[in-house]
Amino acid sequence: MSMHIKINSVNAKYALLPGDPGRCSAIADRLDMPQHLSFNREYNSYFGYIDGEGVIVCSTGIGGPSAAIAVEELAAAGVKTMLRIGTCGAMQPEIHGGDLIIATAAYRHEGTSLHYAPIEYPAVANIHVINALIASAKEMNAVYHAGVVHSKDSFYGQHAPDFMPVASELKENWRTMIKLGVLASEMECAALFTVGAVRKIACGAVLTALWNQESGEKIDENTPITSDSAIDCAVNALRKLIFKMKANEIQP
Repeated sequence: MSMHIKINSVNAKYALLPGDPGRCSAIADRLDMPQHLSFNREYNSYFGYIDGEGVIVCSTGIGGPSAAIAVEELAAAGVKTMLRIGTCGAMQPEIHGGDLIIATAAYRHEGTSLHYAPIEYPAVANIHVINALIASAKEMNAVYHAGVVHSKDSFYGQHAPDFMPVASELKENWRTMIKLGVLASEMECAALFTVGAVRKIACGAVLTALWNQESGEKIDENTPITSDSAIDCAVNALRKLIFKMKANEIQP
């Protein structure tokens, strides 16, 4: 049994990875014959099927270190494809709350990935996963944006930089990312993509924008934003990937 996620050997090559343990049951409900596996620390896990193929749903918790542990232990269990289903804060003016962000790569502003690869190595999603997510979003008529996201280690370093001794550095970095066209900020993609590359895992991510920090757009408490669209996008994308892999159009 794995040390942290506490999963016994299961026949699954695919995984859906929310950050929030509370989101796992909603994702598992989209699978055939879902069953709960384990809940240890931040790792809540389920097992089910998509078109006859085993799929694990496993939460990663917040941030790179816990996400990397999940990726490592799922990889050791035989998983070959992992899709993150997360949330983010939008950074570009054209992005609004409820829009989907399909991460093609991550700006490595965190520490976990440095334990796997030098900073010059890019944290990039798998092209087949990216294409499947985009095709899924289009079929859903969802508003989506595909591009680079910002992965950080400190939530409050972003949202309350003036209280940090390194405020000037944080603000300058934020302005740099805006000019570079970085779409949104989150906390796990850089670790997921980098560890995935090291362990030969095909990874991708679809995120729900909750607000836009740059424009000042806030969450409307009267019309709460859910992750339903991102969940559907990821599940449908995984269905497409499974079909292509069965047809030998792409390799796992």
